[in-house]
Amino acid sequence: MNDQSYYQESPYLAFLKPSLLEWRDGFARVSLDLRPELTNRSGVAHGGILCALLDHSAGISGLYCAIEGNRRYGMTVSLTTNFIGQSSSGQLLATGERVRSGRNLFFANSRIEQEDGTVIASATGVFRYRSGSADPRGVSARG
Repeated sequence: MNDQSYYQESPYLAFLKPSLLEWRDGFARVSLDLRPELTNRSGVAHGGILCALLDHSAGISGLYCAIEGNRRYGMTVSLTTNFIGQSSSGQLLATGERVRSGRNLFFANSRIEQEDGTVIASATGVFRYRSGSADPRGVSARG
């Protein structure tokens, strides 16, 4: 999958500049270089950035589509976040895993680790498939 074409669909993700490292049915791994503009006044990763990365990795874990040119779309219904540690530099690695899915909803967990493997945040989320996206074949990509 081409990161650039995927992230062009979302101006916010285009700003964050995450890299999609691995994506398959039920699993996503995303990295993000922690840049100064993504930190808070104390110089550590802003909580909103961590939430976005947790939401993104958990959300796309349930939206994989193997059909070329198609996508699956979803939206967050609920996201419970835990801030466990902090990071001030380097690369953040977010992993999302779908736990269970139903007809219109799916449940996923995610976590963010520093380069040394230290977990700094985790989340549990509920996501809703957008129209047509509950089907693993997806829908035509927007664009």
